[in-house]
Amino acid sequence: MAEYDAASLVVDRNLALELVRVTEAAALAASRWIGRGDKNSADGAAVDAMRKAFDTVAISGTVVIGEGEMDEAPMLYIGEKIGLGGPEVDIAVDPLEGTSITAKGGPNAIATVALAERGGFLHAPDIYMDKIAIGPGLPEGLVHLDAKPEENLRELARAKKCDIGDLMVCTLDRDRHKEMIAACRKAGARIMLLPDGDVAGVIAVSQAGTGVDIYMGSGGAPEGVLAAAALRCIGGQMQGRLMFEDEEQVSRAREMGVTDPKRIYSIYEMARGNVMFAATGVTGGPMLHGVRRSAAGATTHSIVMRSKSGTVRYIEGHHNFARKPAAFLA
Repeated sequence: MAEYDAASLVVDRNLALELVRVTEAAALAASRWIGRGDKNSADGAAVDAMRKAFDTVAISGTVVIGEGEMDEAPMLYIGEKIGLGGPEVDIAVDPLEGTSITAKGGPNAIATVALAERGGFLHAPDIYMDKIAIGPGLPEGLVHLDAKPEENLRELARAKKCDIGDLMVCTLDRDRHKEMIAACRKAGARIMLLPDGDVAGVIAVSQAGTGVDIYMGSGGAPEGVLAAAALRCIGGQMQGRLMFEDEEQVSRAREMGVTDPKRIYSIYEMARGNVMFAATGVTGGPMLHGVRRSAAGATTHSIVMRSKSGTVRYIEGHHNFARKPAAFLA
């Protein structure tokens, strides 16, 4: 089948819009818990709404990045089958990236999902992943996980024809990053610290309006795969390496197909083939506006992209509570 076969394009485009409906449902449900100090209820509402929304999508999907193993999560667990039936695809989800952010009413919480052909996603266990990412239009292999922060910054500044002092490094605000942050500041770079939400942080390297030049540091491995899927669509480079704490984690990863615990994965190894990515803002941030609710309805702001075409679309949805299924608004 030709890459741009007309029938497959229709399926792709329809699925892309369906993914937005899925993330909208999760964002709308989570938005009722913004600022209420209950991250578990916010996450539970998003998971429940996203799972119900998937029941309306014409796919035969398998969750490969989800809420955990079957015995840890009642829905959207790794291995769960979802969808009405249709093309066989792998699904990666984070129904609410930024549960604590949502509970506190902070910025940059999103609902996100990615879709790939069967076998397209790295089956990453729910552990940490060391990550580095830069935007598009730069020489391949410009930065590397094994290079020192100052070396990566020097090469990036040279490629961008700017001073290191002009570069903005994005990372999670965690104690484990203190040495890396100190090294970046000593080299002269500026730092953007995120309280949570490294999917959005990685994506920011490809969006000019964010001012982010490079993402460094460790975060969740599932979020790393989701971020790689987004960069495959929007453009950019990324490397990731799983970080194991004990032999039990190594054994579990081997059961999921990870043969080399020390391997550095490229963006194409984390998200292969044709990939789609969608996200809806729960609380506002540089990439997406948050859900705006009223008594009659709500407005959502979403992004959807496809690696096949490279198209990135922003979608503003206006939702009428009198007509929208109550299950998606819980």
